[in-house]
Amino acid sequence: MRTRVRGWRWRRSPLRRRSDVVEAWTVLVVAVLILVGAPLAGAAAAWWAHGEARSVSMEQRAERHRVRAEVVGRKGDALPSVQAGGQQAFRATVRWTEPGEGTRTATARVPAGTRPGEVVHVWFDSQGRSVTPPVDGTGVWQHTLTIGTCATGGAVLAVLLIQNVVRRVALRRRLAEWERAWARTEPQWTHRRA
Repeated sequence: MRTRVRGWRWRRSPLRRRSDVVEAWTVLVVAVLILVGAPLAGAAAAWWAHGEARSVSMEQRAERHRVRAEVVGRKGDALPSVQAGGQQAFRATVRWTEPGEGTRTATARVPAGTRPGEVVHVWFDSQGRSVTPPVDGTGVWQHTLTIGTCATGGAVLAVLLIQNVVRRVALRRRLAEWERAWARTEPQWTHRRA
């Protein structure tokens, strides 16, 4: 039967080695870093990512404009592409009227299954190129949570990797200390000369 003595590395004992104390302190530091440090690192990364994503979203909203256009025709062999949200889109020719400029025609991405004559909302940049819609609030928060979660997980993995290295080094030193102690004690027990 095996019994565990809790906190044996902290107590004075002739069997306790310096590597045991180092390992005990390492466990304490690792616990604090995982419970406090990693969430703080994740929160800091998420805060930074949120600010960056919001500024990108505002930039996109400033340079892009939405147009309500009628689908005139579909491009011949246009292959579908996947837009944000997992929707498939095709390139099609659309027509709309802009105040002061008259009727305009361009090629834009329209949702799959759109037929000629249907009215859709398409986005164009300041140079008249068809672009994806700007990032909305949901996209900003998804980006924020993803970066925060990855940063927290990365911090935890880094701390556990460092702890693993410290444990291996402590184990090697502990075994070396035990080997030296046995080299001093063995001749007394086996009556051999060293």
